[in-house]
Amino acid sequence: MGAIKTSSDAELVDLLKSGDRVAYTEIYDRYILVLLNHAYNKTRNREEAKDVVHEVFAKLWAKREDFNCHTNLSGYLYASVRNNILNQAVHQTVLDKYMSSITRFINDAESYIITDHLVRERELSSIIEKEIANLPPKMRQVFELSRKQHFTHKEIAEQLDISEQTVSKHVTNALRILRVRLGIFVYLLWIIHPK
Repeated sequence: MGAIKTSSDAELVDLLKSGDRVAYTEIYDRYILVLLNHAYNKTRNREEAKDVVHEVFAKLWAKREDFNCHTNLSGYLYASVRNNILNQAVHQTVLDKYMSSITRFINDAESYIITDHLVRERELSSIIEKEIANLPPKMRQVFELSRKQHFTHKEIAEQLDISEQTVSKHVTNALRILRVRLGIFVYLLWIIHPK
């Protein structure tokens, strides 16, 4: 075990690619704090920074067999955090643009058109709620406390008697699942109303 602590990043990557959990844990321990700090400096939001970094580590493990690090490991991880933040910003921009177009349309439209869009908005809300309801029970409970009740990860962990890391994993996984399930639908709505 002590040898893993003194392993180089390149050696850890080789071990990671073969599925070595101890190597993955060492990479996590070695970089978690600096990546959280880096993400927080970019987002200025601790919960969002945690979500971003945990998603980077989740992807690292999920894609470990195909992992090709053309630069050094730390550079790869920093770039992954940055790209993840940028992707979320782009996603948020698309959602903001869509919501802005709905608002403009509602303000300028005739009453019968307003009714149609209100129905669509309710349908979208209903679809989102159904997808949230389809999450595994504990994940759904954590997600709803985080996103609907605006509890911090620490508050959720205390209330449900689980670790903050488990809370973070549930939120990250829920966001990933919802992004996949709702991504195409939101994208299609954005194409229909691009302004």
